[in-house]
Amino acid sequence: MAELKDILYNVSLTSTYGNMNVDVKDLAFDSRLVKADFLFVAVKGSASDGHAFIDTAVANGATVVICEKLPPTIHEKVTYITVRNSAQSLGIIAANFFGSPSQKLKLVGVTGTNGKTTTATLLYQLFSSLGHRCGMLSTVVNKIVDKEVPATHTTPDPIQLNKLLQQMVEAKCTHVFMEVSSHAVDQERIAGLHFVGAVFTNITHDHLDYHKTFDNYIKAKKKFFDDLSSNAFALVNADDKRGMVMLQNTKAKKQSFGLKKMVDFKGKIITNSIEGLELEVNNQNVWFKLIGDFNAYNLLGVYGAAVLLGENSEEVLRHLSNLSGAPGRFELVMPGSKVTAIVDYAHTPDALKNVLETIAQFRTGNEQVITVVGCGGNRDKTKRPLMASIACRLSDKVVLTSDNPRDEDPMSIIHEMQTGVMPTEARKTLVMADREEAIKTACMMAKENDIILVAGKGHENYQEIKGVKHPFDDKEVVARMLKLIIN
Repeated sequence: MAELKDILYNVSLTSTYGNMNVDVKDLAFDSRLVKADFLFVAVKGSASDGHAFIDTAVANGATVVICEKLPPTIHEKVTYITVRNSAQSLGIIAANFFGSPSQKLKLVGVTGTNGKTTTATLLYQLFSSLGHRCGMLSTVVNKIVDKEVPATHTTPDPIQLNKLLQQMVEAKCTHVFMEVSSHAVDQERIAGLHFVGAVFTNITHDHLDYHKTFDNYIKAKKKFFDDLSSNAFALVNADDKRGMVMLQNTKAKKQSFGLKKMVDFKGKIITNSIEGLELEVNNQNVWFKLIGDFNAYNLLGVYGAAVLLGENSEEVLRHLSNLSGAPGRFELVMPGSKVTAIVDYAHTPDALKNVLETIAQFRTGNEQVITVVGCGGNRDKTKRPLMASIACRLSDKVVLTSDNPRDEDPMSIIHEMQTGVMPTEARKTLVMADREEAIKTACMMAKENDIILVAGKGHENYQEIKGVKHPFDDKEVVARMLKLIIN
């Protein structure tokens, strides 16, 4: 229970109706989850408007309603409070209700199109190995020290988010590293949170189904930095042309990392191979287990953030050199087998290009690169031909297949991908809508020393079709097929 006046701290109210001296048992913004003595926040979402469900929430037991516009029917035993922005108010109310847990933690947010999960995971692994009790909120999994909590969104809703942060405080966590998606910023899911730092990885073509324009997408990322306090740090990839844009209006301490420009945390690639990366960082040569130029940037971002959080730079590099990153990110399946098989989450044009260009750096030219790739349904359609074009340009053979088709017809998605395939490249392209059959076919086509890339799903252990998540794991299918080939 919490007093209403306490959980309204810092919320911008426009009017109040009813008794303000009440206690609140819990919070909800879904009317179906409301019970007796709940506070219900009516939020305008992209799919539905919570204002249409105020009466349902009251019928289910809500005694306080937060809304932007009063409903036609006013119940005298219910307190109604109007606000300018319900979504923003929900974040602040949730933070207050759970005791402002983010202020009791060193919370660092990681944003960008690619590299968020790897950066957040490496930070969690690094600080854990340095002896800190840590939490993580990521696309793959949420962690409270060693306890795993399944992740349903890149960034949870404000109630779930603050509840998780409160549990991290109770578990005596000192540091928390979380992915911050552009959707979360735009939908005010991080409103009310106190960040000690933010890391920007890069920004490329993605999520235009939601943001409509690339400019809107950039603005959503930038808002995260604009809202940082003067006590926080803002660390950006200066080699990305939008990196310095993120710093334009922030009050935070401005810091940068990169491989090409004059930056605060500078790196230089010495060796880049299938075994790992040798980087010169802070005038020291260090060997890392991660592979590829894109991971050089991830490592520099992690290094910079750790130093800005007060850790010893030499200790950071020593521990960082032993880490292996996030599951399903350039992950080798059955290392040492006759065929090199890689599973990667690459589901944007830039991410796919980065992975295939990394493969090109360590291939000899005497082997084939066989890529299996699809595109998700009910998502940004403009990237579909780009994904196919990149796969064809940088691979010897390509199998176009389904990813998570969701509510769309897999063949319709594939046909849209095919519009990006040049006539001269059509002969090296196969179409196989069944993802398992596509992976099997790629494995059967592979000869000794060939390289197979299965892109798009990475760590995911399901395939979403018509609202149902069916068990499916790219790594498991690849491993099963490789064993058959080897035997």
